[in-house]
Amino acid sequence: MANNNDTEVDTKELIKVTASGWMGTAMEFMDFQLYSLAAAIVFGEIFFPESSPAMALVMAMGTYGAGYVARLLGAYFFGRMGDKMGRRTVLFVTIMLMGLASTAIGFLPTYQQVGIWAPIGLVVLRIVQGFGAGAEISGAGVMVAEFAKKSNRGLVGSFVCLGTSTGTLLANLIWTIILMKLDDNSLYTWGWRIPFYASFLIMIVAILIRMFIKESPVMAEKKKLLEKERIEKLQNAAPEKPKNKVANKSLLVALGLRFGQAGNSGILQTYIAGFMVTFLSVQKTVTTNANIIASLVSFITIPVVGYLGDKVGRRKMYMFLSAAMVVYAIPMLLMIQTRNTVLLTIAMVIGLNVGVQGMFALENVMLAELFGSKNRMTFMALAKEIAGVVATGFGPLIAASLVSAFTGSWLPIAVMIIVFSLFTFFSAYKSVETTGRDLNDLTDAMDEPKNDKEKVTEKLESSEL
Repeated sequence: MANNNDTEVDTKELIKVTASGWMGTAMEFMDFQLYSLAAAIVFGEIFFPESSPAMALVMAMGTYGAGYVARLLGAYFFGRMGDKMGRRTVLFVTIMLMGLASTAIGFLPTYQQVGIWAPIGLVVLRIVQGFGAGAEISGAGVMVAEFAKKSNRGLVGSFVCLGTSTGTLLANLIWTIILMKLDDNSLYTWGWRIPFYASFLIMIVAILIRMFIKESPVMAEKKKLLEKERIEKLQNAAPEKPKNKVANKSLLVALGLRFGQAGNSGILQTYIAGFMVTFLSVQKTVTTNANIIASLVSFITIPVVGYLGDKVGRRKMYMFLSAAMVVYAIPMLLMIQTRNTVLLTIAMVIGLNVGVQGMFALENVMLAELFGSKNRMTFMALAKEIAGVVATGFGPLIAASLVSAFTGSWLPIAVMIIVFSLFTFFSAYKSVETTGRDLNDLTDAMDEPKNDKEKVTEKLESSEL
């Protein structure tokens, strides 16, 4: 049982699983950023040319949100598949759906060519892409957490999270080169298609790696524990306990933890680019350059936060980062409002590393620890995607609508970031500490008796001293 004994870990297999998760996450976030930048920079004119610039941005964000509704369906479908059939099977299917749908976006005709069928095709492919992505990152996070040692689970899990930085970095580099090398005519005619073709290459590499990984050791142990539980119930002839009574508590906590990171991501990685171009008249390359620098910095931020989560506790780190983002939201928007390239870049780099990448470094592991092995992948995927639909999917759309209604004011953006971050702070405060939990346990972290939870907390705090 790899999760109980730190010495019983197949290092070679862990490296392959981590690389597989990293590649899948890189592809998901590359697709995410490719689309969000395209929605902010070119999709308004290509797919919604008859609208005003502000309304075109709103409609482009709307197609972005449609993919997140599909992610919720994919989370349940593939989450259940992962808990029943195994994590490895799901990871093959999800990576193929994501890669093929993203590549196909690059082949879509424009509004000028086929009229209304162009945005309809865009929405359909976003739905397919979202359906596949619904359990991709959850499956990768669960796999790595279940293979890793419990003493450094956060640090190892953070390397999968580095896929977000890798994908974001690649997407922004591609867009920066295209924006620098192509004039507007070439960009809107054919240049915008190039980034989506790159998804195909990432998909092939990820599939090749996943061909050689094993199934999670927790799946084999879960079958034994479930059979033991079934036999004990038959022997005792005791009535079956109500299902999901406490899972709902764990799910609510997980939703809140995810909400801040997802909401901040939707605002800072998606909407803010369009806001700066449309309302502040900032050059398009300024936003992509800021994202590139933030991604590079996060190669330090993510493993450091993952390491601190192992040492200090993931719950405490969540509270610290979310509180910091609440305090920082207004100063960040004031710096952006100056239109000064240096101040704007600094503001974005800090915001992305604290409110997005920092929280994400904790998310994959803590959410996996919150749920028992019986339904871990299902509940983790649902927690991620329910919050994603509301916060990341519709957050940019709400922000675009509010800013348009307030004639370009930055205040609605700051308020939304503060609200998102407060949700995460409160959820972390209400949560139990999950750091170092046995992932073979069938029950959820919130299912432990109060005195047992207090013993776990006291043990963690004493070990810190």
